[in-house]
Amino acid sequence: MSKKNLGKMSQVPLREAWEHEAGDFTPWLAEADNLNALAESLGLSELVKVATEHSVGDFKLDILCTDGDEQVIIENQLEETDHKHLGQIIAYAAGVGAKKVIWVSESIRPEHAAALRFLNENTLEDLSFFGVEVELWKIGDSPLAPKFEVIVEPDEWARSGREQARVMTSSSPTKQLQLKFWTALVERLAKEAPHIRPQKPRPQHWLNNSIGRAGFGLNISANTRDERLGVELWIPGEEAKKHFAELLKHKTEIEEKLGYELDWQELPSAKACRIASYYPNASIEDLNRWDEYFSWIVQRIIKMDTVLRPIVKSIP
Repeated sequence: MSKKNLGKMSQVPLREAWEHEAGDFTPWLAEADNLNALAESLGLSELVKVATEHSVGDFKLDILCTDGDEQVIIENQLEETDHKHLGQIIAYAAGVGAKKVIWVSESIRPEHAAALRFLNENTLEDLSFFGVEVELWKIGDSPLAPKFEVIVEPDEWARSGREQARVMTSSSPTKQLQLKFWTALVERLAKEAPHIRPQKPRPQHWLNNSIGRAGFGLNISANTRDERLGVELWIPGEEAKKHFAELLKHKTEIEEKLGYELDWQELPSAKACRIASYYPNASIEDLNRWDEYFSWIVQRIIKMDTVLRPIVKSIP
């Protein structure tokens, strides 16, 4: 049996690819494909760039993002972490109201890894700190290949347990039921549609989900008053009416591809718009129908994500 020639992997200093932090590394990391790779390594649904070198007082935040629901900040370094950047990420998080803080560097010092773990364990449940080392590898003369290595992340299992306990002891029966419903749905989505990665379940009537662009969300709702489930493209903010008008131009195309009509709600008195599909006569209080509800939601959100995502990303 003949021997196969196998290449040898070797690690390369980051500055062989990026000479300058602000001029080279930050713009590369802010590219959509690289943010998605970072999000995947962190187990997040998506990271969508809002701005680079974003002003926070007299200082500049490297990258401001959204994960479809919440503000995310990324501070990056081409060398080992230092105390200066530790202070910066806390100041920037406070300045923009970020719920997720990602510190990317060539190497995370043990003291700073411990500081991030301390913050995860002693701050609010919905505030998360991540420490990520970026590596460069090659095989022989191959192109350089980046790799994200997660060093610090929040203990979501413990947080989920604390959240469940808090809700069960301090919330109304409806809130408790909502949390159970969303938790079971997220588990179902993980099995049947792993590319759909909604936000962490909370005791509320909606579950947020990213569609790949800031200012839009492909969300799921469970209205207990009207006994109605929904999957909807939610468009909030100052540009909502403009975006809704652009999407309305594609109405026929969208509905033909989906195979069903949508409810187009401009919401004239609100700074938001909604494009939805509804499942009536659906009460989440009827636990025996949850499997039926989950099947409808999974089918709807997969199809709507497939059809709407490229159109949402393409509109001005």
